[in-house]
Amino acid sequence: MELSSLLQELHLSSTEKLLPSSLPPITELLPQLQKNLIGASSDSETSSLIGQVVQLFQTADPDWLFSSASANEEGGVELQLAYRSLTDALVGCAALPLCEDDVSSLPAAAYQSVPNQVVTVCSALVALLRTLENRKCTGVLQTVAPSVCVFAVTHFQVSVVGKHQDKSRADVNASLWFQDQVWTTSSSRAAAQSLQEALLRAGSWTDSAHFLMGDRRGQEGEEGILGGVLDVLQPQISKESWQHCEAAKFVFVWTLLQVTRPSLSPHLPRILPPSLLLTDHYRPENCMLGVRCLHHIIINTAAADLRQFNRAEVLYQALFKHLYTTEAAVIQLVLSCLLDLLLVLETPPSSLAPSSARRKPCRHDDVLRLVLTNMEAEHKVALRYVYASALPPFIDRMGVTVCRHLRRLERVVLGYLEIREPPEEKTRLKILEVLQKTIRAFNRFICPVLCMKILVLVLVLVLMFGSWGLVLGLSRSELHVREQRVQLIQSEPQACQGLLSLQLSQVLLLVPQPEPKSSLRTSRDQHEGSASGDTKQERANQRQMGLP
Repeated sequence: MELSSLLQELHLSSTEKLLPSSLPPITELLPQLQKNLIGASSDSETSSLIGQVVQLFQTADPDWLFSSASANEEGGVELQLAYRSLTDALVGCAALPLCEDDVSSLPAAAYQSVPNQVVTVCSALVALLRTLENRKCTGVLQTVAPSVCVFAVTHFQVSVVGKHQDKSRADVNASLWFQDQVWTTSSSRAAAQSLQEALLRAGSWTDSAHFLMGDRRGQEGEEGILGGVLDVLQPQISKESWQHCEAAKFVFVWTLLQVTRPSLSPHLPRILPPSLLLTDHYRPENCMLGVRCLHHIIINTAAADLRQFNRAEVLYQALFKHLYTTEAAVIQLVLSCLLDLLLVLETPPSSLAPSSARRKPCRHDDVLRLVLTNMEAEHKVALRYVYASALPPFIDRMGVTVCRHLRRLERVVLGYLEIREPPEEKTRLKILEVLQKTIRAFNRFICPVLCMKILVLVLVLVLMFGSWGLVLGLSRSELHVREQRVQLIQSEPQACQGLLSLQLSQVLLLVPQPEPKSSLRTSRDQHEGSASGDTKQERANQRQMGLP
């Protein structure tokens, strides 16, 4: 039965509004509309049917459209289910085609007809939402809102800004941009954006976060729609089906990043599995989405909820194995996420009170040990910088227990200071920060030879960089003087030890100001004797501390 014939039988004219008493119940018409939409055989027929649905919502009397909502509780539930089914049928008219397997993606030609259908469906849904807004029919609105939201987010791409209550975490997951996808055009994105705005306006929601979480003050009747959205997404983000629909992962990530504490904890059993599925995927872009989701969950969930059912340990194992990858972008996200997760799993070594008992190795040691091992053999510039940037917060967290890794750390600092990366020298600057924090945490080096090489390299950097040279009182015109000093340092490092300590204390604040001495001990025999004595004392200190 054609929709136009159905409207004619119901005596519904497009130019006048008939009274509800002359029309059959709306719950008899909506199932027929749904059946016609599902059974449409061509895009043109579907567009024609959707256009007539738009005309229905624009011209029909609202009292008739929602007549069953106020009759009784059973009639209200029946009306809500009828509108929910009609909304699902409308959304299905612009559904994305599914991928044939778990590996390949569909070509752009497969989505050629989708944008036009999206524009048509959006017009029908906007007409419905405007009617709901005018009628103030909250029950029907909350029933259809999850499907409308998922459809709108699928077809418009927005920048997702992580909202954290802790301002110190503002740089963590700060932003995530979804690029324009092949199934969207400028017109379809604009239509989907208008649909999302109409949805928020119909429910008097201030933004998407308010829509999903509800009133954070916990007032009655202000519950969010997050549960309903997850109900709609659940079949699409399961282990068997999430790779068949390209848009499902983006909608899930968008939804998750809108929700903050305390609204996230009750939904952990439903949001953790899809996040872990994304994290375990072999494609770096999917893995990065998953790590961002896990990081957002860690930040916005109470530590007790994460430790319950051993969830935190599962997250740790899932993230730790990604430290063996060679993708710089993945490593950067994983290390940042691990820093926050370790606070949930254990007390930071630096915050432990001094005690006579030896501090036991912990997960912080495992992560730092693997990072230093990877750094020693790493030759990619991007990865070297990522590792160097991650070391300072780990050393701050470790405190004096960084002495367990001092041998490997000395080799890493020396190796990274020796390699130039012009023009910014970002990696070297980060390694200098690592050296500074290490000396503040534990101001003794195990190997005197490596220590001297590191100090010489630091002084060379101080004299060679223009900005630091100006701090030392060297103008750019005195380049030849600077080169002579560098040559002197490289040829006679022992003679420059006093100068080195003085310059470092003034410029980098790495070592304390040396006490003035009447003369420098430049004799090689005197130095060897002193070094031998210092070495014996250091070995005694190491045995006392339990170092190897």
